[in-house]
Amino acid sequence: MVRDIGIQVKGPKKTCTNKYCPFCGSLSLRGKLVSGIVVSHKSKNMVVVEREYSRFVNKYKRYERSKSKIHAFISDCQEVEDGNKVKIAECRPLSKTVSFAVVEVSE
Repeated sequence: MVRDIGIQVKGPKKTCTNKYCPFCGSLSLRGKLVSGIVVSHKSKNMVVVEREYSRFVNKYKRYERSKSKIHAFISDCQEVEDGNKVKIAECRPLSKTVSFAVVEVSE
């Protein structure tokens, strides 16, 4: 059974027993909601998500494009591959670099 996390996203079709899963476990989400593309899925239960954003440079009065990589937790009930577009939500720190969790995977 998948619980409601308070964000309008499509939940996973499977269930898992991971206690850090936002849908099946007890991990609560808060703060930022970010969209990005998965660039690495090599480690267990962690993906690297790259997001692009633009920021204003006051000296040149123009916007510049920037990229950043965010480490995010992914539970066993969600399947993701490199190149998938995902939505990640902020949660409490789960490790030194992981403080986001994947909440939606789109093709």
